[in-house]
Amino acid sequence: PWHLFSNSLTKSSTSLVGNANLITKVYFPRIIIPLSSVLSSLLDFAISLVITLLAMVFYKVPFTWTLLWIVPFAFLAIIIALAIGLWFSALNVQYRDVHQMLPFITQTWLYITPVLYPINVSEGGLMQIIYNLNPMVGVVQGFRWAMFGGTPPDIGMLISSGAVFVLLITGFLYFRHMEKTFADVV
Repeated sequence: PWHLFSNSLTKSSTSLVGNANLITKVYFPRIIIPLSSVLSSLLDFAISLVITLLAMVFYKVPFTWTLLWIVPFAFLAIIIALAIGLWFSALNVQYRDVHQMLPFITQTWLYITPVLYPINVSEGGLMQIIYNLNPMVGVVQGFRWAMFGGTPPDIGMLISSGAVFVLLITGFLYFRHMEKTFADVV
C-alpha cells in the first residue's frame, strides 16, 4: 500500500506542471489531470499485488475472505494520495520548488507510518490518537489484517478515515480556489 500511495502522490503532485501546455490551450476541468495521474498508479499496484499473491502461495500463507478487504483499503490509499496530491499539485503551480520537497516529505512520512514496524508501537491514550491522525496508518493496518490476519482495524481506522475526509475536502476546495490562476501561472 505504501508504494501505491507514494507513487500516486508523486505523479499527481507534478501533473499540472507536467501538462502545462495542455492547461494553457483549452479549458477543461483541471482536476482530471491529478485524478488521472493517481488512477494510473493502479496498474503498478495490480502487478505488485499479483506478485505478492504468488509469494503468498509460494510461502503457503493461507487465503481467507479477509483478503477481499484489499480493494477498499487500496481505494482508501488512492483517496489519500488524491487528497494530498490536490494540495501539492496546486501548490506546485504557484511555488515550483514543491516538487523538490516531495521526496523528503514522502520519506519522512514512510518513517511515521507503520510500514517497517508494527502498529502497536505507540499503544494507549493521546499518543495513539495523534498517531492515528496519519491517514496511512489505517491503510497499512488494514492491509496487514486483510493479508495476514492478526488484529483487525479498530477505532484508529475511523480516526484515519476522518483525517482522509478532511484532507480530501480541504484539498478539493484549495484546488478549486487556485484553479482560476493555473493557466496564467503555469
